[in-house]
Amino acid sequence: MGNELLSPSEMAEADRAAIAGGPFDGIGLMRNAGAAVAAIVLECYPYAARVHVLAGPGNNGGDGYVAARLLGESGVAVSLWASGTPRGGSDAAMAAADCPLAALPLADFAPGLGSIVVDALYGAGLSKPIEGDAERAIGKVTRLNLPVIAVDLPSGVSGESGRMMGSAFRAEVTVTFARRKPGHLLLPGRQLCGEVIVADIGINDAVVDAVRANTFENTPALWRGMLPSPAVDAHKYERGHVGVFSGGPTSTGAARLSALAAARSGAGAVTVLSPANALMVNAAHLTSIMLRKLDDAEGLQAFIEERRPAAFVLGPGFGIGEKTRELALAILGDGKGRAEGVEALVLDADGITSFRDAPASLFIAAGARDAAALVLTPHEGEFARLFSGLAADQSLSKLDKARNAAARSHGVVVYKGADTVIAAPDGRAAINANGTPWLATAGSGDVLAGLIAGLIAQGVPAFEASCAAVWMHAEAGSRFGPGLIAEDLPQALVPLLQELVTAGRG
Repeated sequence: MGNELLSPSEMAEADRAAIAGGPFDGIGLMRNAGAAVAAIVLECYPYAARVHVLAGPGNNGGDGYVAARLLGESGVAVSLWASGTPRGGSDAAMAAADCPLAALPLADFAPGLGSIVVDALYGAGLSKPIEGDAERAIGKVTRLNLPVIAVDLPSGVSGESGRMMGSAFRAEVTVTFARRKPGHLLLPGRQLCGEVIVADIGINDAVVDAVRANTFENTPALWRGMLPSPAVDAHKYERGHVGVFSGGPTSTGAARLSALAAARSGAGAVTVLSPANALMVNAAHLTSIMLRKLDDAEGLQAFIEERRPAAFVLGPGFGIGEKTRELALAILGDGKGRAEGVEALVLDADGITSFRDAPASLFIAAGARDAAALVLTPHEGEFARLFSGLAADQSLSKLDKARNAAARSHGVVVYKGADTVIAAPDGRAAINANGTPWLATAGSGDVLAGLIAGLIAQGVPAFEASCAAVWMHAEAGSRFGPGLIAEDLPQALVPLLQELVTAGRG
């Protein structure tokens, strides 16, 4: 299966197309889904004293009726609890009619210890908060800490945004169909889904391809084929040159972390661009990474003309203000077209905050016809400084916010967090699912910015480079585990890069 993420509306479109194309009609797909749920219940909970199946009135409930019937036929003690009645003539009504178990009213639901719960109340398309009997059922299950197997998504979790709609089940296992939904990866949905199993119910890849989804789970399948592999005769500048701006004498560490990450990514040359008063501090800590004095935009132009850097990192430890804005706009081209060879600017930390009172100047420069690519890497607070209206709009999911911000800024937006979203101006977006709390350490973001720039400098497009860097950054942090500090990350990337590049060649 592919790594597309289907919104509830896109999943409904895929369902319709699959039914129209056959070989399964609607009830056939429903029977396949219910069978998948029943099989997972039998595999994961073979010794359950009783299985309580909670069935809603829609298609999710129809899957539950099928699962209840099959579990009963397998000799499992099953109780069936219904919330509402399926619409007459619907696939769910057919599934309910096929189920010989008597459906008890959900209002009387009374689970006992040792039982498990199959949550087939509401699926990915839930649009209003859980209330009434369903809310009370969630409370009973939660108080008894019973294992829950959710059908499609835990009831109460939005498939679109991952948000809780009032109350929600916390599942140990979630069984979804054809493809994951954004709500499986966006928080808090990801935490509430437990293990997510994608079951094949007869919706083939061609049907999903026809939906033309532009949201993806961020996995190596999305970008591994674009990772660089240098030619035998390549020299260092052909492998990409990255310039990283350093702050003053007491704020140089962040730039060096970015520079080291860019170098470890495979960039052949990395230069720290240091103000004169910090040259000696940087010189004392740099070996393979080059150092150059740079105090203003005039010096920047001279550096570009002489060394032809492909990508820049601006912001980590640099300071906030007019100088930062001037340098950023100069790299983008300032409406006059980028300098030859300059491909991208990765703007992080102080670089983002410097534009909080003048975001339009940045967005206009990035949207110019021949501008360098812009990559923004904000955490939640920085996102709000640059996109205050989007950040405050509670109707938007994190995915929506990142996608709208990318369109507005004409840049790739890496909206950081445990569920980092990477969005491109053309509408593509990826949600990262391998985040780890070990990355919550000072300097971690500086490493990410350098890694993105290093990959871009080697020819990886900005969106794919950002996706690859986010995944590798998280994976390296997860593999390292407890005790991680930012200085460990560049070295931790090495075995991971070796694996990815080797696999890409294969």
